[in-house]
Amino acid sequence: MPSSVEIDSRSGFCGGVIRAISSAEKYLDGKDGEHLFSLGAIVHNEEELDRLAKKGLVCIDLQDLQDMKAAEGEMLLIRAHGEPPTTYDRAKELGFNIIDCTCPVVLKLQNSIKEAYARLHENGGDGQIVLFGKVGHAEVLGLVGQVKGDAIIVENMSQLDAMLQDGTIRIDVATEVFSQTTKSPVEYSEICDRLRNTMEHPDQLSVHDTICSQVASRHEALAEFAREHDVIIFVSGKSSSNGRVLSELCKSVNIRTYHVCSESEIRPEWFREDDRVGICGATSTPLWLLESVAAHVAAL
Repeated sequence: MPSSVEIDSRSGFCGGVIRAISSAEKYLDGKDGEHLFSLGAIVHNEEELDRLAKKGLVCIDLQDLQDMKAAEGEMLLIRAHGEPPTTYDRAKELGFNIIDCTCPVVLKLQNSIKEAYARLHENGGDGQIVLFGKVGHAEVLGLVGQVKGDAIIVENMSQLDAMLQDGTIRIDVATEVFSQTTKSPVEYSEICDRLRNTMEHPDQLSVHDTICSQVASRHEALAEFAREHDVIIFVSGKSSSNGRVLSELCKSVNIRTYHVCSESEIRPEWFREDDRVGICGATSTPLWLLESVAAHVAAL
């Protein structure tokens, strides 16, 4: 039915995810019957997780880590999202050997937040860290863990306004602002502008450019890709924060955008004769899955 089906050339795994998956595969290849523990889902994509599980990847969570009695000699992979120092302490206490795949961009951000916190509080100083991010997201937990939780997380503009109104965020002290690496650059800019315009002394506000450049550059290019096609099939796991942001971006410029996890969710009635269909995905979406979805649409 569609006249053409095109895969967005910029979609697919980001560098941090590629590094983590490659590390897992390198360890598991040729080791039939062995396993590798991953603290949390190595990638927010159910199809890819199933593939890796067949190779021997076993996902555990922080509660599992706390409940364990010992893990001497076992291997634990820290995924690209990163972890707080307490996680490393617990893993070493249990006897895990660690494969650390924290994304270099996230690692740099962790260090920047620690340094900012030290600056704000040196010599008894009074200041605050504000982080634009999703509460409970793995990366955010790792970031606030660098300062023992002493950071204010803001998810959106309405929440920011409420926190300014009730004094959760002070407007009379030095403030350093950071963003989760996968958030929308436009939203982050708006958050920072609101803070700057509200502060009693705007020069007390320090804004850090911490959104991953690969993610930031994708927003404009993906919006253009969505405009160029009649229908957009956006492929990602429903738990992917980056996937939600990017699929909403596509829908904002192309109302005929459909967010699916796999080809099984695609419906023929979404398409019209001679539609130009664009296939794209999140930084956690594997190329093989995009290709599978494209082939399915082309065969309709």
